[in-house]
Amino acid sequence: MTTTPEAPSAASLMSTLPGHFYTDPEIFRQEQERVFESLWFCAVRATDLDKPGAFRTVQIGRESVLVTRSRSGELRAFLNICRHRGARLCTQESGEVRRALQCPYHAWTYDLDGKLIAAPNLVKMPDVDRTAYGLVKVALREWLGYAWVCLADSPPSFEETVVGAAVERLGDAASIEHYGTEGLALGKRVTYDVRANWKLIVENFMECYHCATIHPELTEVLPEFADGFAAQYYVGHGASFGEEVSGFTVDGSAGFDRLPEVAEDQDRRYYAITIKPTVFINLVPDHVILHRMFPLAEDRTVVECDWLYAPEVVASGVDLAKSVELFHRVNEQDFEACERTQPAMASRAYRGGGVLVPTEHHIGLFHEWLAGRLA
Repeated sequence: MTTTPEAPSAASLMSTLPGHFYTDPEIFRQEQERVFESLWFCAVRATDLDKPGAFRTVQIGRESVLVTRSRSGELRAFLNICRHRGARLCTQESGEVRRALQCPYHAWTYDLDGKLIAAPNLVKMPDVDRTAYGLVKVALREWLGYAWVCLADSPPSFEETVVGAAVERLGDAASIEHYGTEGLALGKRVTYDVRANWKLIVENFMECYHCATIHPELTEVLPEFADGFAAQYYVGHGASFGEEVSGFTVDGSAGFDRLPEVAEDQDRRYYAITIKPTVFINLVPDHVILHRMFPLAEDRTVVECDWLYAPEVVASGVDLAKSVELFHRVNEQDFEACERTQPAMASRAYRGGGVLVPTEHHIGLFHEWLAGRLA
């Protein structure tokens, strides 16, 4: 007797976003306005700006943002726009100035706190308020050793939206504080230029249904990932290292000493956190890996990935290659999968979207969150 296969039940499959959410320039413009320019955005590692006058420019939504260190040693953020005629103030991605920021167009000059201090013929214009015509300030908070900025006129609560994301994932704030990320040193940074929509990258990071297929090295170190459940599926859960695995390295060999404040129950475990919209944090006993995404177009996202270690490990000059290589391979495997998926978002086959299997159902919460931001 021939039987007809039953259709998937609604309990098993959930709908994804429609394909045009990943290809439509207008939707990306709305995301720039209502997501990237409205929420806290992880911009710069604080130690990259190690002296007064050091600066970096970052693209956040439609705005270029200038982050610099003031003469008093504090981080400041401004829109990277001269108040005279709107010229881009700093045209380089990073650099250092001695005492002031000067527009290369008409030489309007600002101190490192953003105040207008000089301009051609300015002394003949005594009615010009040098503070009012200073650089436009951007809200800035430091956390985990990074400068987080927000372009909103009234930024949302940092504790609720940023720190709260870590608490929601790990169960409490202390769990991430144990890694002492703000005191770690940069061991390696790799920048990836990914030809895919930022949401595809977020969705990929949140699930492990693909891990057994494309991450052979990762599933050797974290065997439970081969079953398809991502660590983020469970509050407070960290994926256990395999019994024969000594460290979070490409071949499972020993890494470095456990970070001093990492708790016993966090040892030999991997924790992943998504902080919407554009940050991934990966915690292992001897180092932290942090991804910052910079969405530049509906089909292009630059990702900066930092590997952070105890300062003495980096200062010793020890070879970090095996430690870095594991997640570098994971990144390349993930980003290649996202780039393979991006063209299909414009296909008629994906016009109504795809589906999420049960181990991916938590991605539906991300889709609901985004739809709420765009509504």
